[in-house]
Formats: sequence, structure tokens, C-alpha cells
Amino acid sequence: MTVLYHYHRQAKFCLHEFVVMPDHFHSLITVGPELSIERAVQFIKGGFAFRATRAFGFKAPVWQKGFSELRIADEEAFEKVRIYIRNNPVAGGLVSNSGDFVYSSAFPGYELDPPPQALKRVRFVASSGIAKAMP
Repeated sequence: MTVLYHYHRQAKFCLHEFVVMPDHFHSLITVGPELSIERAVQFIKGGFAFRATRAFGFKAPVWQKGFSELRIADEEAFEKVRIYIRNNPVAGGLVSNSGDFVYSSAFPGYELDPPPQALKRVRFVASSGIAKAMP
């Protein structure tokens, strides 16, 4: 979390949600046009690996290569990912209430950025009609 907030303070990305699990982490971030998502993840993973090596003497690679990226286009998708991240410790059996997991943005006291303004609102359009079979 220290690494996430370090780069967040440097305005490398907006931080909307995060959870640090025992064997992986999730983050919901927004990068600006001057930084790719790949570079933002490199900052996070590299910054953590550097600190872990320095503090705990890790010699082997800390992270697996690569990461999974999900682009979010609308408010509904943003909310689904936000809830997924918050509920990850519950789904993993670490806590029964997501707000009890200290390594998560669901834990009280973490400052988060609001959702990006550019997200599209989802509009549901009802349509009706009758499909007729060919004679």
C-alpha cells in the first residue's frame, strides 16, 4: 500500500480501489495520457520488489511476469470491479466483512479518488416486437 500511495502522490495514476492479498493484488486505477497502464504496473511491481528486497532480503523475483488488464468503459463496469476488489478478502476466506481487511481500500481511512468523469452512463433501452417465422 505504501508503494501505491507513493506513486499516487506523484500523480502517476488515480487510485480508486485496491486489495493486497497473500498471493496477488488487485487495483482499480486510472492513468492519464502521458502514462501507459503497463508503465503504471511496472512502477507498482518494481517499487514493491525494490522495497521488499531492501527490507526483507528477497533474492528471487517477487512477481510473476505480466498482469491482467481490464478496461472499463461505463459506470456499471466500474462498480462491478470496485465491488469485486472490495469483496476479494471475503471470497478468499480471510475475513467475513470486507471492511475488516486492513490491506484493502474497504478498510476505513484510506483516501481514494472518485470514479473518472469520462465513464459513460449506461442507458437501458427497452424494445419490443414480434418475430414471425418464415412461411
